Amino acid sequence: MAEVRDVVVIGGGQAGLAAGYFLRRAGADFAILDARSEPGGAWRAMWPSLRLFSPAEHNPLPGWPMPRQRGAEYPTVDHVVDYLTRYEQRYELPVHRPVHVTGVHDEGECLAVHTDRGVWRASEVISATGTWGSPHVPSYPGQRDFTGRQLHTASYRRPEEFRGQHVVVVGGGNSAAQILAEVSTVADTTWVTRREPRFMPDDVDGRVLFDVATRREAARRAGTADTGEVAALGDIVMVPAVLDARERGALRAEPPFTHLTRHGIGWGDGTERRADAVVWCTGFRAGLQHLRPLRLRRRDGVVPTEGTRSVQEPRLHLLGYGDWTGAASATLIGAGRTARTAVADIVDRQRRPAA
Repeated sequence: MAEVRDVVVIGGGQAGLAAGYFLRRAGADFAILDARSEPGGAWRAMWPSLRLFSPAEHNPLPGWPMPRQRGAEYPTVDHVVDYLTRYEQRYELPVHRPVHVTGVHDEGECLAVHTDRGVWRASEVISATGTWGSPHVPSYPGQRDFTGRQLHTASYRRPEEFRGQHVVVVGGGNSAAQILAEVSTVADTTWVTRREPRFMPDDVDGRVLFDVATRREAARRAGTADTGEVAALGDIVMVPAVLDARERGALRAEPPFTHLTRHGIGWGDGTERRADAVVWCTGFRAGLQHLRPLRLRRRDGVVPTEGTRSVQEPRLHLLGYGDWTGAASATLIGAGRTARTAVADIVDRQRRPAA
């Protein structure tokens, strides 16, 4: 027999928990379905040395601020996982795991969430599966011929596995800078970016990135360019490891290569460089495979939304996939703001008299 709820949330990471907090406050009958066997969401899959680039108090989920980590200004991955675990317990959120969602189907009066543990029916569905499960690796000529190792950020764990090698790090964001910083302590490195890296001032941390994302998203929706002074500050936060890499001269970036060779990378002018490994810090795509049965049309790879609600399927909300689902919605602090908006919309919709 199918389970029936007012709302089903797909995903038990930070966005799903934030939605659960507001659904609990609204008195909704809901369930959170999480594919992972333990709490913590995608944070459990990240490399152990990763740190947030703003202090704990600037990374809260709604209701309960993240506690400070003793001896650390910037929280570690383990601290974030512990926080999410305790947050779930604190608010007694109804998380079911591991539950793997295979598809969301339109059954007329409701949406049916098909899983490996049965069917869940709901009048509203919140998709909050994130992006970590869909890493993006760009395609280059010669990629299949390269005899070295290729891995994405999602598979990176620690620098020691590259000791004594030559490693190419591709990407101009914070993940690339942090991975480059630690790999360069044990290996020769080449950093490849699409444009010159933009470093934030040493005394500015990731707190400002939330403001940057808010302005950029507002500009995008208005169809204008983001000319704000905040956005001009840069993209890469100078956390201690990145500052150290700068002191060692490891933050020199080179323009994109045009192809891979059997033993390295090459540029259009004939220059080649040997490499033992390529680390692709090239981002992620929204993990939306479970929505395929709804046959939602996509624009530029994303589902068209008004706020967080799908334009084509108004019973579906999307949380935590990037700025197109709300400014900084893929961050801890941004997840709460977009979850509040989504749940308020759901509650308002469910209180309306039937037409």
